[in-house]
Amino acid sequence: MSAHAITLHLPDILLKRFQRRAEWSHRSLETELLDAVAAATPVEDELPAELLATIEGLEKLDDAMLWHLARETMPRQSCETLEVLNARHRDSGLNRAENAERSRLLHEHERTMLLRAQAASVLKSRGHDISGLLIFPS
Repeated sequence: MSAHAITLHLPDILLKRFQRRAEWSHRSLETELLDAVAAATPVEDELPAELLATIEGLEKLDDAMLWHLARETMPRQSCETLEVLNARHRDSGLNRAENAERSRLLHEHERTMLLRAQAASVLKSRGHDISGLLIFPS
């Protein structure tokens, strides 16, 4: 894959935010910015067919099922394991088995978040107030 250099003028507040993220994660500013751009880019053509079919099928679900999906989270144990593996990945690296488990959990997390977001979007398009979904438990 080829790379292209560009000039990007960032407001100070954004620059500082990305610099803090880069410092916290022990990564370069460029890597943080590339990750943000990649995360904001639609990936419909990169999604597995099964997941695309699930997303497209959300429109057919009733509101109760959509609310259930919009509130769904990964199991606590999976989240805790992913946290540990992410910290170890950042600090000292992972062996092959740990890396495979981290990849599997990241995939599960991304799938859960994507389905939550899409279910919330369908609910909003149906006129529901979804602001309660943005409040995180303490």
